[in-house]
Amino acid sequence: MFSPGTKRPNANPRRDQGSPATPLTEIRRSSPDNSVPNRPTTGTPAPWAPRLSVLARVLPGNQNEKGDEIKPVYVGEFPQVVRDEQASMLQRHVHGDASVSGGMERGTLAWIICGGRLFVWSYLSPGCSTSCTVLEIPGSVFEGGEAGRTGGNSWLLCVVNWDNTSTRTKKVVKQCSSVGIVLCNKKTRAAVYWPDIYGEGRTDPLVSVASSDELEVASSPIDRKTPQRRQQLLSRQGSSLSGSCTFNSLIACAVPDSRNECVAVACSSNGELWQFHCCPSGVSRKKVYQHNQTSSPQGGYSGSKGYPRSLTWCFPNLHVQESSRQFVVLTDREMQCFSIELSPDYVVSKLWSHEIIGSDGDRGIKKDLAGQKRIWPLDMQVDYHGKVTTILVATFCLDRGSSSSYMQYSLLTMQYKSGGNIAPTQETVLERKDPIQVIIPKARVEDEDFLFSMRLRVGGKPSGSAIILSGDGTATVSHYYRTTTRLYKFDLPYDAGKVLDASILPSTDDGEEGAWVVLTEKAGIWAIPEKAVMIGGVEPPERSLSRKGSSNEGSAQEERKNLTFAGNLAPRRASSEAWDAGDRQRVMPVIARQTAQDEESETLLSQLFHDYHLHGQVDASLEKLKIAGAFERDRETNVFARLSKSIVDTLAKHWTTTRGAEILAMAVVSSQLTDKQQKHTKFLEFLALSKCHEELCSRQRHSLQIILEHGEKLAGMIQLRELQNIISQNRSSGLSTSRSSPENQISGALWDLIQLVGDRARRNTVLLMDRDNAEVFYSKVSDLQEVFSCLDKQLEYVIPAEQPYGIQVQRACELSNACVSIVRAAMQYRNTHHLWYPPPECLTPWYCQAVVRNGMWQVASFMLQLLKEASQIDMSSKSDLYSHLELLAEVLLEAYTGSVTAKVELGHEHKGLLDEYWNRRDALLDSLYHQVKDFVEVGHENLNEGSDELNEEIFGKLSSCLLPMAKRHECYTTLWKICCDINDSELLKNLMHDSMGPNGGFSYYVFKQLYARKQFSKLLRLGEEFHEALSIFLKYHPDLLWLHEVFLHQFSSASDTLHELALSQDESSISEPEDGTGPGHLTTLPKLADRKRFLNLSKIAAIAGKDADCEIKVKRIEADLKILKVQEEVIELLSSDETKQNLDKRLLHPEDLIKLCLEGESTEISLRAFDVFAWTSSSFRRTHANLLDNCWRNAADQDDWSKMYQASVSEGWSDKETLQNLKETVLFQASSRCYGPESETFGEGFDEVLPLRQEIVEPSTMKDSVSSVEAILMQHKDYSEAGKLMLTAIMLGSLQYDTIEEEGPVPME
Repeated sequence: MFSPGTKRPNANPRRDQGSPATPLTEIRRSSPDNSVPNRPTTGTPAPWAPRLSVLARVLPGNQNEKGDEIKPVYVGEFPQVVRDEQASMLQRHVHGDASVSGGMERGTLAWIICGGRLFVWSYLSPGCSTSCTVLEIPGSVFEGGEAGRTGGNSWLLCVVNWDNTSTRTKKVVKQCSSVGIVLCNKKTRAAVYWPDIYGEGRTDPLVSVASSDELEVASSPIDRKTPQRRQQLLSRQGSSLSGSCTFNSLIACAVPDSRNECVAVACSSNGELWQFHCCPSGVSRKKVYQHNQTSSPQGGYSGSKGYPRSLTWCFPNLHVQESSRQFVVLTDREMQCFSIELSPDYVVSKLWSHEIIGSDGDRGIKKDLAGQKRIWPLDMQVDYHGKVTTILVATFCLDRGSSSSYMQYSLLTMQYKSGGNIAPTQETVLERKDPIQVIIPKARVEDEDFLFSMRLRVGGKPSGSAIILSGDGTATVSHYYRTTTRLYKFDLPYDAGKVLDASILPSTDDGEEGAWVVLTEKAGIWAIPEKAVMIGGVEPPERSLSRKGSSNEGSAQEERKNLTFAGNLAPRRASSEAWDAGDRQRVMPVIARQTAQDEESETLLSQLFHDYHLHGQVDASLEKLKIAGAFERDRETNVFARLSKSIVDTLAKHWTTTRGAEILAMAVVSSQLTDKQQKHTKFLEFLALSKCHEELCSRQRHSLQIILEHGEKLAGMIQLRELQNIISQNRSSGLSTSRSSPENQISGALWDLIQLVGDRARRNTVLLMDRDNAEVFYSKVSDLQEVFSCLDKQLEYVIPAEQPYGIQVQRACELSNACVSIVRAAMQYRNTHHLWYPPPECLTPWYCQAVVRNGMWQVASFMLQLLKEASQIDMSSKSDLYSHLELLAEVLLEAYTGSVTAKVELGHEHKGLLDEYWNRRDALLDSLYHQVKDFVEVGHENLNEGSDELNEEIFGKLSSCLLPMAKRHECYTTLWKICCDINDSELLKNLMHDSMGPNGGFSYYVFKQLYARKQFSKLLRLGEEFHEALSIFLKYHPDLLWLHEVFLHQFSSASDTLHELALSQDESSISEPEDGTGPGHLTTLPKLADRKRFLNLSKIAAIAGKDADCEIKVKRIEADLKILKVQEEVIELLSSDETKQNLDKRLLHPEDLIKLCLEGESTEISLRAFDVFAWTSSSFRRTHANLLDNCWRNAADQDDWSKMYQASVSEGWSDKETLQNLKETVLFQASSRCYGPESETFGEGFDEVLPLRQEIVEPSTMKDSVSSVEAILMQHKDYSEAGKLMLTAIMLGSLQYDTIEEEGPVPME
């Protein structure tokens, strides 16, 4: 193969010839002639060779063969029934003409046909030998009616997973429970259908055999017009252009809203599309399309036999209920899209076609280029999401310079131009996604049979890679990256059989590719790690993709080139990240320099620790490690952290002989974990004695934290192992269930969780695919947090909803106990070794991280939901559920407090985390408290006693753990409920004393509850004992603060509080503080009567206070009382009842009150505006001078001055009559209110703001034309006619009435 193979220097030839560990022992013994002499030492290792996962047990310093990095990984053996059938076939076919067919689905199913039997099993299942389904193939579908006469590559098979007919929200890889299979023979064109291979009472298969007319058409010879020269050139050894037209491809999908019913489509080499309708009642077939083959677009040849080649669904991942589906057909020059209606008629219609081989190179491949003779589209695949289509193309070329012929292999990638929404009339449907990827530029010319045997698979890791399968049993991975193609050839030795098929390991995350996995003929199933493709890939050689010319026969020069390429990277550093960082040629030397120093320091540290472990000496270790640069990296990349990880993650050699339930029944698991713990403790001692601990503590706190967390996780894993032992013992002794079969001894939620986590680890790390799930789980100690990740994402798989409530309770308690055991063991380790830890500031423990918290919360929320199903659960199960939930809640809330503390220390935003913590805390403790009350009520009814002493005693027992937890996590709601239900005031006071936070703590919460219940006297009496908390609370409640201040004889402060309370404008004036500790808004704002009462109380308190500014305070209060009285009078004068009701509930601002007066229709309301101005303040009058001007204009408009003037002239008013008439005007009354001898104001008078007459205004104070009442009146419309009357009115109003009568009329000049 193209990737270099390394010889095993210590290999034992005798062992290779046969050993008890060899899976094919019986086969080789029964057929001694089957072995191949001089089997190549390179190529894929056989299953009996040492497995690659053993490398994980070896320290980096002991890894001498870097070639192991590019080897495939053994995944699993064939089921025993398959091995037996293979051995039987070899006995029946002594000459070695027996062959098998096989394939793999993208999920976890693999299948093999041996003789007349079909074997189907899940290759990721640990017990594959016992879960294989054997199906008998009817003899009528074989060629000639005999199973032995059918070749190995004569079958097409589709698996229809009935479980995937609906959309799934979670991606959990598990064995399919309901599967149908459609099997088709390529040559006989017969179809076999098994509706459900896992169903109970499985029936015989349903068969559809081709009619004689169909077989006659299919067996017609090739077109006689085909040139004889071309037939000789391209049809060596019997090409597919002669003989019968076989089926080339088969696809199938389930029919929605039906049971075990599907439809399949097959394409034939003569251009036909056949449809098969499969249901439990039978299989029907019909031809639905005939491809036109009358002309050929390539070189004038009319023969296009062998096409269509491939069928595929446009969207392979479509699992929703759709009424139709689309599929694409690959012909000799184009892609054709069809739609099939999933209805009783199953109509197939053509939607569009896209030419990929033509004169336009932008649409695909351009033909008729120099030296180009023929182009074959060989196979086609659509990616998992249906976005990109990849086509394998072979081109027959002629080198004009040397007159030699050669083949060129390439990959063409196409994508939709408009996101997949294609109109039938659209001319250009697809476009080229990337430049054509040339896999092999010049290869030997192959016959057409070999070309048509090639198959393509896409979607594996590395991302964007593809694998090409050839008919002679080889597999080549092609990875295209930045204009460069590299090939990795999976080439088995001859005595290990061919590659039957390839697929992708199910990924742990949606939308992410898995590693390539390969099904072989004799050597089981293998996986190709991503690192093997990245490191072991080589430049495209000028040779074939077939087994001929593989690296087994390659030159030493090419092998040296490959080894040099792989040697540039250190084994533990080569990954896809190195290739994604930039151009390969530029990045690789940098990586080599970086990893060389890392490897040197890591090797030195391993050697020093090994010497200490043997001799107990640390000779100048610190200085040596400093020189080697061991302290330059931090966190996980630090060499100390990596060595610690290798200690706790070591795989045990003697675990490889155990499988399934046996691993849990052996003490070797606990022993191995104990050995790891002892070695890790030794490592800590080495760090301390060598003074590396001090260096790490001062320079790399995160690295030291990780090292100690490995010890925490190891302690948690040991505790989990002990818990599993207890569960197994209880089941075996019948304590947990009456059945004690071996399966029941290991079954349970914890066992399922172990299997799930181990399976995720195996699929994420392909090197561990040959290990058991439980073995991987107990070995990967550093990934213990994956337990909680699986609980968070896949709890519904561990505890299925269809199980009875009793079983769900039992499994939930088991998982809760596991979580608590792990976290408590880690906490205990931290407490015991607290002197080893670095300063905890800004460091978050692993069990406080989000993945751990979310996993525990998923279990806790599920238990909360079970508690709500009170009618479905008996009291004993509910009590057990409560006790487990109480322990889980305690651990979960402790994790939250640790996470919040770390966030605060780091200065990160933590409000969202706090809200999550508080919400989950309240939900947990509130539910637990309700259960306590239920238990009390049930106990009370059973005892038939109603004494309060009994009630309190039961409460005390059941709240013994809940009360301290609520107190520690400040769940004040639960504390308050407990104190109220018990009616224990002493307990309440004790809790208030113990929970004194920066904002009042629990005391503040108690005051809020008493305030909400309007128990004000109790609140104030209780506050006498908690002065500080009460002062914080009353700061936001002035309606109670003044009472407290009066009680403390702080009359002046009480007066201020009452004054502020009386003048509070709206709810925002008394609001909750930003930190959320305040009481919230006042329940209702005081009415005007309440405000008047507050002002009177404020006046009394001010007088009682006897402060120096007491007189000013009293005057201000009296002024506010008068403004309040004005609002009351205005409300009475308003005509609208709705307006009266609204204004009675709120206090108007003086400005708003004045504007309301100006809007009034009566003269009395207009005059009230001047009263408001009088009792506000001087500053208010100055800042609202324009508003005061409007008041005078409004006063002037209240009377008809023109009419009054005309009346005075026509009637000849005397001075006395003039005086009497002017007294009734609003101007006279306003002047008397503002400028009269008896006018009262708060602060300076109106003269300081707006003088009455224009002539008395000093020039220095004039700022504009409006500077007096006279100037305002001069702008009135009637001033030119009645100006003297208007001025007389304001002047008379400003004088004493008696003075006016005695001295005579006022002159109006």
